[in-house]
Amino acid sequence: MACTTILVGKDASYDGSTIIARNEDSANGEFNPKRFIVVKPEEQPREYKSVISHLTINLPDNPLQYTAVPNADLKEGIWGEAGVNEANVAMSATETLTTNERVLGADPFVEYTPAKGDEPEVAGGIGEEDFLTIVLPYIKTAREGVQRLGALLEEYGTYEMNGVAFSDVDEIWWLETVGGHHWIAKRVPDEAYVTMPNQLGIDEFDLADALGDQEDHMCSADLAEFIEANHLDLAVENTTPFNPRDAFGSHSDSDHVYNTPRAWSMQRFLNPYDEVWDGPDADHKPESNDIPWARQPERKVTIEDIKYVLSSHYQGTPFDPYGQLGDERTRHMYRPIGINRQSQLAVLQIRPYRPQASRAVQWMAYGSNPFNTLVPFFPNVDTTPAYLEDTTTRVTSENFYWANRIIAALCDGAFRSTANAVERYQEKTGAMGHRLVAATDEQVARLGLTAAEEAAQSAAEEEFEADNVDGDVQPMTPDEIIEATRNTEVRGILAAANQTMADQLKEETEKLLDSVLYTRSMEMKNGFHMSDF
Repeated sequence: MACTTILVGKDASYDGSTIIARNEDSANGEFNPKRFIVVKPEEQPREYKSVISHLTINLPDNPLQYTAVPNADLKEGIWGEAGVNEANVAMSATETLTTNERVLGADPFVEYTPAKGDEPEVAGGIGEEDFLTIVLPYIKTAREGVQRLGALLEEYGTYEMNGVAFSDVDEIWWLETVGGHHWIAKRVPDEAYVTMPNQLGIDEFDLADALGDQEDHMCSADLAEFIEANHLDLAVENTTPFNPRDAFGSHSDSDHVYNTPRAWSMQRFLNPYDEVWDGPDADHKPESNDIPWARQPERKVTIEDIKYVLSSHYQGTPFDPYGQLGDERTRHMYRPIGINRQSQLAVLQIRPYRPQASRAVQWMAYGSNPFNTLVPFFPNVDTTPAYLEDTTTRVTSENFYWANRIIAALCDGAFRSTANAVERYQEKTGAMGHRLVAATDEQVARLGLTAAEEAAQSAAEEEFEADNVDGDVQPMTPDEIIEATRNTEVRGILAAANQTMADQLKEETEKLLDSVLYTRSMEMKNGFHMSDF
């Protein structure tokens, strides 16, 4: 899918959380209604069959519960996209990437071949449709997510290039597929953020670490031989660090219209003073090929910053389709981040300063980001609110997805006259979300710890004391985390908070719909009244 990703390390975020976020954008001319659901262990398939590639995979026993954001229409498969499991591990999948002919010549995609005559069909590999469903329920750390997906890619192959994010309270990992069976993964520096448009992004990679200690890098076992045999390393000097973007990625003309401008826009906002971004003497321009994969922000990155950059339509530049700078040519020169065919935005936050049972937050938005709002929900619950779960393929203002789609379509043609109403809605609902999270945290804190949780926390604090420099208030082993997140009393509190958020969200969304519908109705060209005489 044509998506945009931002990853924020724990020392770069406003509260010490690890944060991974991605817009899921549908293909041109398509709109995919989405649902926000909880998948319980008994609902997880043991034999999984991909709709697109016709591949059958036997899945392990004992899956964890997890959240997902699947398609409402399953004709092309599940497309789970984003979620958090009971071990407080988050996954976002996928960011579609670009590659080049040299890579595909050396390791072709594994594509489905239909039956023809006496020849039986040949199953394809795994792809975005499958990744979340076959990985997230089976991992207990972000690092394990990389290892499991990497093993699946090596075994089954893939029919597309993808980037995938994994996070837990300590780490964020970013995995990029390479051709049909190869892959690389890099740990996001704690002090940095990463911007990813639809382009292979990692620009520096330590192969020795990836094939050795794997502290900050991992890769398929034969990657060094694959690179050497196919002459993929384009470094001029032996001392130059290996650059996967040069070796495995693309530098096409379409990148300069579709991809690089989005990285430029996000980094221009988060690091406005580090360099010159505009004009002929800019250090990086929208079409620059060397915009860094990761960099340290000039200030801590907030949830609102993430929402802003993932809603960007190049505000304050000649490239804004709603702006007054530039001309008609420049206003439609580059692909916006906040685009009409956005399906959903999931921002996955793992907070070290809250107990395990309630530390994960899944912020959700549906529809076109410039016109929607981002609000928080707790993923470690047994059910999600109907307003976000019960999306159908039928257009109705009774669920969050379609209400946002209608609002965006109304506002697009009257951006200036509806902008104030949209901004007030976004600010009010965002503030409601932060208040609700704080109030829920207080309610959970009043419960105290169970005896088992106290014992586990005491043992973990003693074991992890030397490593717990980041102030995790409840360090636990993965199995202890799972036990803690299954606390039924806490789950009840979190579910009630989610329902309150959904009820308030529905009320405010309906108010906005009423407001923008009135504004657009008053601007209709067939309006007439007696004072027109």
